[in-house]
Order: sequence, then C-alpha cells, then structure tokens
Amino acid sequence: MEQTERIRAMEELLDRSRAALDRLNDALDGYTAAREGIRRLEAYYTGEDWRRDFEDDEEGRLPADLKRGVLSEDGIYDLLEDDRALLVRLLETAADTLRRG
Repeated sequence: MEQTERIRAMEELLDRSRAALDRLNDALDGYTAAREGIRRLEAYYTGEDWRRDFEDDEEGRLPADLKRGVLSEDGIYDLLEDDRALLVRLLETAADTLRRG
C-alpha cells in the first residue's frame, strides 16, 4: 500500500472510530440516566402495587383512556430482561476488548 493511501485509510479509520466512540459515550450517558427508572420499574413490578394496579385494570376500575403499558404482563418483564442482556453484552465486550488489547 502506498504511503498516502495508507495515511488516507488510517485517517478514515480514525474518523469512523472517533464518531463511534462519541455515539457510544452519548448512549451510555442516556443509559446511565435511565438506570434509576429501570430500578424503580423493577421494584414496582415485583411489589404489591403492580399486582393491585393490574387487578384493578382487569376489573375495569381504571379510566379507559389511561395509558397502561406498564400493566401488560410482558412490558416491564421484557424491559428488565433486555436490560440484563445488555449488561451481559457490555461485560462480554469489555472483557473481550481488554483481553485483545
């Protein structure tokens, strides 16, 4: 590979890598901010309030126009499973990256 061609290729790698790192940092900032909400959703879902809210919804005691995605049997559960899968992926990616150097 000619010197100028190599430098151009490396410059493109640098630009793409910098952009990817910046996007990942921004995404991690958003995820970190969302962690408290995820913890609160888990506490709600595993506590008495969710069961009571779910039962009241089933009995028609809640307003018909109330958004109720949190009362679906899969909504919060799927979010929590996706969160755990993401954490595992982050750990595996970090470990693999550190092993390879």
